[in-house]
Amino acid sequence: MSKINLSLSNLDELFPDDFTEEQIAKAKTTFLKELSYSTHKFYGGKMATIPKAGIYGFNWFNAWYTPGVSKVSTSIRDNNEESFSLSNRGNLVAVVSDSTRVLGDGDCTPSGGLGVMEGKAFLMKYLGGVDGIALCVDSYNKKGEHDPDKIIEFVKMLQPSVGAVNLEDISQPNCFKVLDTLREECDIPVWHDDAQGTGSVTLAGLINALRVAKKDIDKVKMVFYGAGASNTTIARLIITAGGNPDNIIMFDSKGSLHSDRKDVKADPRFYRKWELCEKTNPNKIKDIETAMKGADVLISLSKPGPDVVKPAWISSMAEKSIVFVCANPVPEIYPYAAKEAGAYIVATGRGDFPNQVNNSLGFPGILKGALSVRAKKITDEMAITAAYSVANFAKKKGLSPDYIMPTMDETEVFAHEAADVAMEAIKNGVARIKMTREEVYNNTLKDINEARQAVDLLMNNDLIKKPDQKLLEDALKTAINSVK
Repeated sequence: MSKINLSLSNLDELFPDDFTEEQIAKAKTTFLKELSYSTHKFYGGKMATIPKAGIYGFNWFNAWYTPGVSKVSTSIRDNNEESFSLSNRGNLVAVVSDSTRVLGDGDCTPSGGLGVMEGKAFLMKYLGGVDGIALCVDSYNKKGEHDPDKIIEFVKMLQPSVGAVNLEDISQPNCFKVLDTLREECDIPVWHDDAQGTGSVTLAGLINALRVAKKDIDKVKMVFYGAGASNTTIARLIITAGGNPDNIIMFDSKGSLHSDRKDVKADPRFYRKWELCEKTNPNKIKDIETAMKGADVLISLSKPGPDVVKPAWISSMAEKSIVFVCANPVPEIYPYAAKEAGAYIVATGRGDFPNQVNNSLGFPGILKGALSVRAKKITDEMAITAAYSVANFAKKKGLSPDYIMPTMDETEVFAHEAADVAMEAIKNGVARIKMTREEVYNNTLKDINEARQAVDLLMNNDLIKKPDQKLLEDALKTAINSVK
């Protein structure tokens, strides 16, 4: 067992030599949870608001505030488009959630999602050069039910202050109505990262996994395990990108989706799921064991594992099978177990395993691209373009079964993604302004580098203090003891 370093680059070396791979995987999860809790308490959260304009003397307050700022107010009054350039609106995203489905933890009450929403804002800034603000809202109505109309009203009221809205961790079926209504009725992009973001990055991973396995998207047999907002949108984007719906079988908690699922049809709130009932699984295969036989691809976003996906299912798949097990915080089956069962390529949502298929590779670049050209919405074509941008970036580096996706430290992927998304927005006719691809790329890279330099400056001057080593050691001790 090694001494833990602050960079956390030696996670796999921290645990006793006699730990099995499963024990190490469990211990890592516990360690990261304990460390997260203690460091959030140490810092009081992750985000703060600081000025980006200079203060060269106290009379500058009269320019930044009254009376000088009156000129800004009246200019925006006369032309609302100026709000994007005269305020931070043009680079600001509201991360909105009612916290009813927070990662793998379910309904955490409105305030319970703040850690995740601040995390999204943190990643937006560091990876994409985008400012974000966490806004967790109470969606309960007078009957004590979560009301999607309350979220819709809130976002509509909010939109004059931000350039885009990132919806997050809203349970189904409310998430479908919230997104589809706001996409059509708002004048800024409203993006549901659990759905569209997951769909885009999963498509990127699938594109490259199929390249490595030398299989075609329109010919492979695919099984989707889980039918929530994420997997239904993944399936929809894959079909739009060329997947054959006749070769797709999707499962929810009650069984497979097919045209005889009258329970789905009877509830109009699940219209997105019913669309897949009508399109997919024409042979109406009902059990997962039969569906998995000879399948080329498994895409699972169901519930945290590690025993949700069975090794026997994977063993029955086709040669060079592709397994995406992306539940958080623990995948439905650990990668080593999936490989032992015969999987050729395994991806998860976690960065401590190879092939992280995680929204963090999508939303910073996608939102930056949309903001760059002041897009009015993010179309499905923009999400698919982002997927190919990410996939092609990794392809240039050289693909392998353990490298189908870029990693978060490959900074340029976000600039390429932003530029490609911006060009697609212009092509789709949803951009307010036009820019060249090179302009978007260079501006994005500049903003990312400035954000990182600012963080480095604060750290180097001890304005962001290092957490006490004892916090790391205590978290490690708890993790080791939890699996002994």
